[in-house]
Amino acid sequence: MEMAYRLAAGESPLLQSIRKNTVVLITPLVEVDGHDRQVDLYNWRKANPDRAAPPLVYWGKYVAHDNNRDGMALSLALSRNLMRTFLEWRPQVLHDLHESIPFLYISTGLGPYNAWLDPIVINEWQRLAYYEVEEMTKRGVPGVWTHGFYDGWAANYMFYVANGHNAIGRFYETYGARGADTLDRTVPASFTTRAWYRPNPPLPKVKWSHRNNINLQQSALLLGIEYFGRNREQFLKNFYLKSKRSVEKAANEGPAAWVIPSDDPRPGECARLVNLLRLQGVEVHRLDKEAEIAGRKFPAGSYVIRMDQPYSRMADMLLDKQYYNPNDSRPYDDTGWSLGPLRNITTVRVTDAAILKQPMTQLTSDAAAPGGVQGNGNGGFIINHNADAALATLRFRLKDVAMEAAEEPFEAAGRKFNRGSILIPPAAGSRAKLDEAARSLGITAWAVDELPKVSRHALAVPRIALIHSWLNTQTEGWVRLALDTAGIPYTYLSDHFLRDTPNIREKFDVIIFGPTPGTAQRVVNGLPVRGAPIPWRESELTPNIGTSPDQSDDIRGGMGLKGLMNVQEFVQAGGLFITIGGNASIPINYGLIDDVTIETTRELNVRGSVLEAVIADAKSPITYGYGEKLAVYFSQAPVFQVSLAGGIGRGGYEASGQAPGQRPTGRGSATDPDIPQGRPFVPEPPKPKVKPGEEPPLDPEMLEYARPYLAPPPERPRVVVRFADEKDLLVSGMLAGGRELANRPAVIDVPKGKGHYLLFANNPMWRQQTQGSFSLVFNAMLHFDHLGVGRSQ
Repeated sequence: MEMAYRLAAGESPLLQSIRKNTVVLITPLVEVDGHDRQVDLYNWRKANPDRAAPPLVYWGKYVAHDNNRDGMALSLALSRNLMRTFLEWRPQVLHDLHESIPFLYISTGLGPYNAWLDPIVINEWQRLAYYEVEEMTKRGVPGVWTHGFYDGWAANYMFYVANGHNAIGRFYETYGARGADTLDRTVPASFTTRAWYRPNPPLPKVKWSHRNNINLQQSALLLGIEYFGRNREQFLKNFYLKSKRSVEKAANEGPAAWVIPSDDPRPGECARLVNLLRLQGVEVHRLDKEAEIAGRKFPAGSYVIRMDQPYSRMADMLLDKQYYNPNDSRPYDDTGWSLGPLRNITTVRVTDAAILKQPMTQLTSDAAAPGGVQGNGNGGFIINHNADAALATLRFRLKDVAMEAAEEPFEAAGRKFNRGSILIPPAAGSRAKLDEAARSLGITAWAVDELPKVSRHALAVPRIALIHSWLNTQTEGWVRLALDTAGIPYTYLSDHFLRDTPNIREKFDVIIFGPTPGTAQRVVNGLPVRGAPIPWRESELTPNIGTSPDQSDDIRGGMGLKGLMNVQEFVQAGGLFITIGGNASIPINYGLIDDVTIETTRELNVRGSVLEAVIADAKSPITYGYGEKLAVYFSQAPVFQVSLAGGIGRGGYEASGQAPGQRPTGRGSATDPDIPQGRPFVPEPPKPKVKPGEEPPLDPEMLEYARPYLAPPPERPRVVVRFADEKDLLVSGMLAGGRELANRPAVIDVPKGKGHYLLFANNPMWRQQTQGSFSLVFNAMLHFDHLGVGRSQ
């Protein structure tokens, strides 16, 4: 607000120039809840100088710093507000202000830069940054620099509101401060070292406060705004040229268009992706009739995202595949994000400009998949399972309606239905209730004369608990958002509930332990229990903490060993315990499950990529509705190994140190057998064909030795999804050393007692981008009491 006052009232030549030549819109705060809670924490620290203060556990309702990773999905209210404001005003520059590194970093980035941006905007980044660095340096300000931070690759940052829409997106980073106090600070040596991009580095020691942040950012901003206004005609011409070149993209570098075929098995998810593109300001059309382009037929009603439009680049970067060279600079964030594969829908890149000549109609309102009850039968209703997350929404919305799941594919009413399809017996008034819900969700239910005679089981309406740790709520916030968006009811609790509550099974059927960074020991122990209690609670001193999703009088400690025992009893009694990512180390390392380990990799390098997985067990209720393949989000770890030898040895080439296709040094070629000399040649007995990463069958000679360790077949880990072969593994992003992940388990169902542990190596609920994986979680929840169905013995 100080800057707004200076712009309005200042009379210096610089400020007069800004008023004359520019229009400035200021958003004083973007994450208002986080600001208010940070003020609460500052006041608490001042009032309790000798006590350990809580961290800023909750910034926003769902996520913390990831509010600056929502530029693609626009799933947070603040993201949608900024996008809407941009589209209303069409500014030429959007400038973010951040705090993290000394003293003032002006964004350009190390590269590699986003490959879909117009080179003009990348040049504008450099031009503005170097002008501001030079001007601040002239005025004797140390530590103003550019280039050596951040890469410039991913499109998920908030400033892609501008970069993806022909404007200039920029950001600053300043040193930051914990509050309004001035402190003596020692600057890390890595930032005080002179480099070619930082010839005037920060000082090694400095007195610093928020006032310094404001001074540096405001000064550089004013210089930059005045420079932009003084050169307004050139920048405005660039804005026009970038928009014009975006329209010319279809005829220039291509593609001509992207098409989402109308016969995709998940029309609801197709419509939701289209609506996201429309939120981004992208124009979407529908084919008026069938079109055949380059030998491929697209049915009438297929969505067409033309590349001869102003925001073609944003659409292209969201739908295309990405490749990040592992030899480039270490990525700052995710390297792959192809939204079609991540949503498990078909998106077709069309290079033939003939697609643009087909008759089509532009959407003027949100897309919606057709839904409702079809047919006149009175014997019940059938809903095909297509792995659309809306099916889970329907189940919870109609929680009082009896539903069953078919355990095998079948045909009825002249149509084919997948395994897991929902069977609803007839009941008074059920048609009207089902029709209303199905229409709103884009789900088709078929009224038939008779339900098929197929093996089936009841479809549950489980009681769900989502557990968080007080260590960090960032990543589990995306799980909360996914559940809320899908209309899945749950109870949100801290891991102290696990510690303090015996007989959890009486209260819940399913527990999702939200992904939390840290070792198993750190997560189980939580914040160390030392000194006085650390509260996260609304009070007269901290009123804004009262709007947090959860509160506690003392956030110290985690679930502890007592909580682990309660989880073990919960699963033994029939509950389902779901872990995501590194949290799998908790039941594995603490011995709650057998026969699954987390492997240490030496070569694997995969940072926030989209990888191909294959459905390893199509009969498992967890994979109901899926085809043979699924693109998943994965970032480096965990890498699972399942042992079929009772955990006493893995077998496979890892045990021998010899990779597939290799042989000892000796005579012949790489494919010839090794022949010891001085004796008749005896060929090796045939071995089972096992791909790298797969579990080798138990050697019969080891059976007697291993028998005490072996679980009976119904109790062994069941790999339901595994990563693809190495040659097929990468869909988008960065991957090196893929052989260490190829064919490894991605999703493992581990039975214990009457219940199950479900371990995800991939993150199925990541930043509202992975909707294609949602149904893996939803299926597991709805079938928590029948997960053993279809298991081969």
